[in-house]
Amino acid sequence: MGSRSALGALRVGLVSALLVMTTFTGRASAIGIEDIVDGGNTYAWQRVELPNTYCSNGSQYRFWYYDSPTSNNLLISFEGGGACWDYPSCSGQTGILGAANPNGIPTDYITQLKAQYVSPLVNGADPGIPGRSKTNIATSGFDVVYMPYCTGDVHVGNRVVTYTDPTGANPPITFRHVGYQNTIAALNFLKTRFPSINKLLVTGFSAGGVASSAVFYQARRTLNPTRAYLLDDSGPIFPAPNATYNSRPLHQLITSQWNLASLYAQLPASFNPNDFGSINAMVATQFPNDKMAYTGYSSDYNFSRFSYERFYPGIDQNGILTKWRQDQTNYINQVKNYANWSYHVPWHRPINDSHCSAIITFIGSHACSNIRKKYWYESLEWPWTQSWKCVSGFTPMETFLTNWLTNNQQSRIVEKENYYNNEDPGMQIVAPLINDALAGA
Repeated sequence: MGSRSALGALRVGLVSALLVMTTFTGRASAIGIEDIVDGGNTYAWQRVELPNTYCSNGSQYRFWYYDSPTSNNLLISFEGGGACWDYPSCSGQTGILGAANPNGIPTDYITQLKAQYVSPLVNGADPGIPGRSKTNIATSGFDVVYMPYCTGDVHVGNRVVTYTDPTGANPPITFRHVGYQNTIAALNFLKTRFPSINKLLVTGFSAGGVASSAVFYQARRTLNPTRAYLLDDSGPIFPAPNATYNSRPLHQLITSQWNLASLYAQLPASFNPNDFGSINAMVATQFPNDKMAYTGYSSDYNFSRFSYERFYPGIDQNGILTKWRQDQTNYINQVKNYANWSYHVPWHRPINDSHCSAIITFIGSHACSNIRKKYWYESLEWPWTQSWKCVSGFTPMETFLTNWLTNNQQSRIVEKENYYNNEDPGMQIVAPLINDALAGA
């Protein structure tokens, strides 16, 4: 669903890049994100280490900020990277379904590939790839805060736990789910460092997306900007008021394991501590002049696994995605009742298991309000391999951001089931390259 005129050049450029990056055996050589996209930030970052802030292993927590010379708009980005709540997940036995950075945050973390390339929002630009130029987006020029993730608790836990190996084969581990105190300490520091803020954008991806919603109330009240914006990328806090809702088992477990009562106690009466998902309605009603938004795919097979895989034994991918789409529908039905909520929900893209629509690149993160299969007489329309057509309402992610963040416009699209991205010639080339680079990161 990209520009038809640019698609041919994109395909040729990507084919050339692919040929350069392959070996004589035809297998892709070892490549990284920096070899595929031209989007890394080069900010003059300032490192911050505050007393009594820690990673899960007890090491010093640290975060970074960039003070732009041209803006008093501030973006706070909460990093994603899984979550954990028991020995298998917190020890790393569950692999991808565990927690990021269990060994802490090194002092040069901000120059490593994840921090440098993962977020176009942080970098203020949708990165370039062969045949497609780097393009500034609505967050270009913002002051930026990057909040790394190392506590396994979506940045909001407040409990130190000793987890024991149920098999008895390995020694216990002490895991500090102390993201909440880290977050509050950072916000208090930022209040002093940025005393006057015009626009405040609180955002994050995956686990960081959960944090963006969970701590928006505190961030907004602490920093007191002229206007605030919340953008949750693929970390939705689904409504789950009772046992009939799919995410109820997850919410009950993390509330206990991470002591989320510390967070809940700070929220106003419009939040229901028996339903974590009520936080979406709470922020909308508490701050009616601010703007909230959610983006994420209906085919997300990453966050959905965290939500259901370990709570519904024997569930397969189809069952997981069915529950995800039910919960996502409940979420949209909840937030659409509030005029200050927007949403941009594409169906899928073959990058990162359709997880996160605002990471690495915006390619394939568009949404179309009126998409369908081509009629037989449209089969010769370019590109010929494409059997899907966006009839109207094509909205790239960068357009959504401009409409929502710059122009303060409501924007709402939930894309119907389609497989346009699977048939996109450029996507067929770039998606494997990005996925291979992410897997090796």
